[in-house]
Amino acid sequence: MEELIARVTQKTGLDQATARKAIGIILGYLQKEGPQNEVNQLIQALPGAMDAIEEGKTGASGGLMGMMGSMGGGVMALGGQLMGIGVSMGQMQPLGKELFTYGREKAGEDVMGPIVGSIPGLSQFV
Repeated sequence: MEELIARVTQKTGLDQATARKAIGIILGYLQKEGPQNEVNQLIQALPGAMDAIEEGKTGASGGLMGMMGSMGGGVMALGGQLMGIGVSMGQMQPLGKELFTYGREKAGEDVMGPIVGSIPGLSQFV
């Protein structure tokens, strides 16, 4: 997880704590919305992923955008949660791209492909 956090901070300019929380929020979202088998394989391939998911659950809906995101659903809700912890719109795409690139490196395309393909709107962030 530390390698992924370092890569995300480099690509996005986020501090380590925010990057870790953002990764946890995204993984938690995938856990809820994605195909269970593939998401479980991804989480197993990323040491520390469950801890990051738990961290992402606390304070993930801060601010007005977080509130709006939690009322809606799908990728818009995810974006609202990320904005609620201080991730800007301009940082979301590099964050998503880096997380999914790392996921492909660790878990493989046969795991990541079905995850991206099963969640409407996700492909624009990865």
